[in-house]
Amino acid sequence: MAARRAQRSWAEVSVRRRRKVLLALHDLVLEHRDEIMDLIQDENGKSRLSAFEEVLDVVLTCRYYGYAGPRLLKEKRRRGPVPVFTRTREQYAPRGVVGIIAPFNYPFSLALSDALAALLAGNAVVLKPDSQTPLSALRGLELLREAGLPEGVLQVVTGAGAEVGQEIVAQCDYLMFTGSTATGEKLAQQASARLIGCSMELGGKNPMIVADDADLDRAVEGAWAACFSNSGQLCISIERIYVHRKVADEFTRRFVARVEQMRVGPGHDWETDMGSQISPEHTDKIAAFVDDAVAHGARVLTGGRRLRELGDAFFAPTVLADVPPTADLYSQEVFGPVVYIEVVDSLDAAVDRANDTEYGLNASVWAAPRTARGVAERLHAGTVNINEGYAPAWSALDAPMGGWKKSGLGRRHGAHGLLKYTEQRNVTQTRFINLLANRLPRQKYADAMAAALQAGRRFLR
Repeated sequence: MAARRAQRSWAEVSVRRRRKVLLALHDLVLEHRDEIMDLIQDENGKSRLSAFEEVLDVVLTCRYYGYAGPRLLKEKRRRGPVPVFTRTREQYAPRGVVGIIAPFNYPFSLALSDALAALLAGNAVVLKPDSQTPLSALRGLELLREAGLPEGVLQVVTGAGAEVGQEIVAQCDYLMFTGSTATGEKLAQQASARLIGCSMELGGKNPMIVADDADLDRAVEGAWAACFSNSGQLCISIERIYVHRKVADEFTRRFVARVEQMRVGPGHDWETDMGSQISPEHTDKIAAFVDDAVAHGARVLTGGRRLRELGDAFFAPTVLADVPPTADLYSQEVFGPVVYIEVVDSLDAAVDRANDTEYGLNASVWAAPRTARGVAERLHAGTVNINEGYAPAWSALDAPMGGWKKSGLGRRHGAHGLLKYTEQRNVTQTRFINLLANRLPRQKYADAMAAALQAGRRFLR
């Protein structure tokens, strides 16, 4: 495989030289940001602001791993079994060829950002973008080559997942996948059969909790963005809102009014709040979720319909109430601009409802800081945002990001987001004596070792 040949040469390049590629890409993405946003919008249909989020994500990832990466990948000194007589080092070697299967919803950032950490660690990458949005990934490849990445170290292979994706899983040394839980489960089984590692960000049914001491001005303004950014096609967007009864009527009234003020439409206008869905077929699925909920007794507070006057892939920002557990969207991920509100009598009830799901990706808490921190530590989610929907936790690149339960495996960002693309090596040197093949009588050796361990325990207290 060409990627394997390229990887052997790339692994010999120093980390300091690899980081220069990331930092050069940082500048190139900012320089070409308008062109990149145009391409993202034309492929995906999202709003201008949501496209700009992709630019920010790539730039921040370049900067974080460009500066933190050499320190994280540097050989670490570890404690050996016998002080003075042994010296232990932990080393990080690249895995080889990393396969990345990227989704349609963030075609530029999720194609590049996962690849950047893998490349910095010395791997080659074979990337399969979603077949609906290949051009953003291909433009990312062009910019990386302009930034100095050698030929063949990153390869973008377009095509259907049933063919290209399966071939990547069958040949790569590590798999990074972003997509649905159902697909992730199948890929994880295939990876485990080959005994290769994998990291996955999968589905979510992300809750928001609004406490009775929340700042409702901030909560209302933040909630619409948390639910409807990227046209709701966001694994970490909010699909359930649990509101304390004391503020439920006011929050609901104000939230619905704010959603009805949203500007929905096509084009590159910065003032548009929400664009289209990825395709008419995906919009069909969203409509089916809403229709099923209404048939089971849910009330549409606003939206709930396609916006065919704008195009076949447009769906109105939708807020529902009285959604019963029998409705599909009560527990299943919609992956579109649909959220339902449920009134609760206490924060304990809100936490119970929030955790009553097979997912655990993201959560949002709107409350006074002390109240919110107490709620956050009880939520079963990989990221929890206090007084925000998703952006701060996602952007905190020095901390891990990922899902609990069926929302994923492994983590993006932070040390783990880089070191997962490495194999750890323990190199221990023994000095002066041999620990086992020594000349002491065996009983005396055992007694001496026991005494040393006792002394070491007292010393380390």
